[in-house]
Amino acid sequence: MSGCCGAELVLGGIVMAGASVQWLTGMGFALIAVPALVLLLGPADGVALANCGSGAICALGLIDGGWRRVRLTAMVPLVAASACTVPAGTWVAARLPEPVLLAGTGTLVSVAVLLVMAGMRVPALNGAKGALTAGAAGGFMNASAGVGGPPISLYAVNAGWTVREFVPNAQFYGIVVNAFSVATNGVPQLGPPLWALAATGMTAGAFIGKSLTTRVPDRTARLLVLLLALAGGLSTLAKGAWEL
Repeated sequence: MSGCCGAELVLGGIVMAGASVQWLTGMGFALIAVPALVLLLGPADGVALANCGSGAICALGLIDGGWRRVRLTAMVPLVAASACTVPAGTWVAARLPEPVLLAGTGTLVSVAVLLVMAGMRVPALNGAKGALTAGAAGGFMNASAGVGGPPISLYAVNAGWTVREFVPNAQFYGIVVNAFSVATNGVPQLGPPLWALAATGMTAGAFIGKSLTTRVPDRTARLLVLLLALAGGLSTLAKGAWEL
């Protein structure tokens, strides 16, 4: 693997960090990874790799036993709405110039993180209509920017879910919406060394995240995810604005 360079190793580290926090909190892979992956790989491949990685980690979480706590009655309208808006997100992302997409991705991530950090309660996200609204927003954001978790987190805050309730349901949503996104966006065009590093980072991150679930308080883990995500979102926004 003589072609391996610092940027490739950074990619593996980013995937590992995103996978570990996703396992801890039910979301966070895309929030942490997307800004850096977009900078390293470009918007199209960066978002596509985030879709693949996030979906895989969510699947591992449910296979590990989380599926028993999924609230299907609450999740069906969320995933149905996301299926309707994923194509629109893909269409928008394919037609925007790269600097605009970078700035837009950074803005979406930063605003979404700030809303989640504030614990903002939005009346429009209550009940069945709220589930449809959150799912539609999440599907569009996931396909266009690789970040579909924050609307679902806001929905959970409004519904009064605990972290234990949120994690398996977020994982279920992540599997479905990322499957839709990969189907429309395609898989990233990476060489074998990058795929190997991404897979290694994902596996290591899953083991790290699982080992930390009983050691790191939920509140601490969630705050760390959001702070890292905010830093990444702002840096991506700055890069996109600089290139405009």
